[in-house]
Amino acid sequence: MMSDIRDGFIHAVVVYKLDRISRSILDFSNMMEVFSRYNVQFISATEKFDTSSPMGNAMLNICIVFAQLERETIQKRVADAYYSRSQKSFFMGGPIPYGFRKVPTVIDGIHTSMYEPVPNEAEVVKLIFNMYSQPNTSYGDVIDRLNELGIKKRGGNWARPRIREILVNPIYVRADLDVYNFFNENGAEIANPPADFIGENGCYSYKSKNEKKKNSTTVEGNQIVLAPHKGIVDSAVWLKCRMKCMSKKQMIPSQKAKNSWLSGKIKCGECGYALLAKSFSGRPHRYLLCSNKLNSKACVGAGTLYTEEVEQLVYSEMQKKLAQFRTLSPSKNEMPCTEQNELEIELAEIDNEIKTLLEKVRNSDNALFRYINERINTLDKRKADIGERIRELSQKKDIPADEIDLHLKIWDELSFDDKRQVADTLIRVVHATDQKIAIQWRF
Repeated sequence: MMSDIRDGFIHAVVVYKLDRISRSILDFSNMMEVFSRYNVQFISATEKFDTSSPMGNAMLNICIVFAQLERETIQKRVADAYYSRSQKSFFMGGPIPYGFRKVPTVIDGIHTSMYEPVPNEAEVVKLIFNMYSQPNTSYGDVIDRLNELGIKKRGGNWARPRIREILVNPIYVRADLDVYNFFNENGAEIANPPADFIGENGCYSYKSKNEKKKNSTTVEGNQIVLAPHKGIVDSAVWLKCRMKCMSKKQMIPSQKAKNSWLSGKIKCGECGYALLAKSFSGRPHRYLLCSNKLNSKACVGAGTLYTEEVEQLVYSEMQKKLAQFRTLSPSKNEMPCTEQNELEIELAEIDNEIKTLLEKVRNSDNALFRYINERINTLDKRKADIGERIRELSQKKDIPADEIDLHLKIWDELSFDDKRQVADTLIRVVHATDQKIAIQWRF
């Protein structure tokens, strides 16, 4: 229409009502400027505006202000309704994730839909997660294996973006307290209390109310809601894959490790970026160098670290750590520690309460501030007591370690990949400088 106006084909524009042509003040103002330039008459069938007079133009502008207000009100109402429904675990539309099908259900008396695992696709999902959870496996390795097995993605070919979409989606995880803590520690907004995370249901993930697009690289600000369907993947495997996807520059090297079995595990103690094992011609030693310093000079570096010395030190620490336990995982017949689980739930609830109290500090008066301060001090003391009790309970667990112990005894005979897998079983991450080496264990 605007193009025809500029070409001189239109002499009048007739609308049923003003808000049928525009609900934006800026858009309408620009439109009326074009009408005026090309002598086009504007007519609203249900509203009488005399645009030849100042009063008529003023009334026209007032009406468009209310039209824009109505548009923004409707937009806000729709967004609030979407948010409210999503917090109740209702199905919110969108493509059905691989591994599931949609089935009807009733939640709080409302007819909606939910996901149900498709057995053969669920097995493929488990294979993808189990493969990628290995430290030296890439998206390409997963795709190659799926192609070898002749597995297609609902008739189509697999691609790296599709593999990543599966790996970062919490729809597949059997969400337990570890998953809750992961989302909570990484800044996600969680709709359900910690006690609901019992290791059965998957999770829906929505963008924050204030964001236009969900960020799959991090989980900060995302809305996490427990879904009514059963998850497919164990939480430990899902968390390994999710953390590996979150920050590739820090979690895994850009290419497969070949210079050190610690590659991907060892980080600079100064900046947290990966330490790379490098060798130089004419020098007898291999060195661990900060990737951040090498790439951007943004870090002072970890100092002089010889790869062989650090590997030997970490190997010795693995032997000492393993000597504290008899096994690495609880026996299948052993019941989980109910007390520890309850304490971890209470710990998560305390963190939530402290977070809520801190948000109220800004608008509090002196009396409320004193109450908040006293309450936080009480909660902090309780946190310390719970932490100490959890450590005591953890030390009492029987953890079988025969197989790993055997690997450590024949360490020099192991292949490079076997060493990496043993290290991944025991170690979460190593932070190192020439002054200090700190190891975060998986148990």
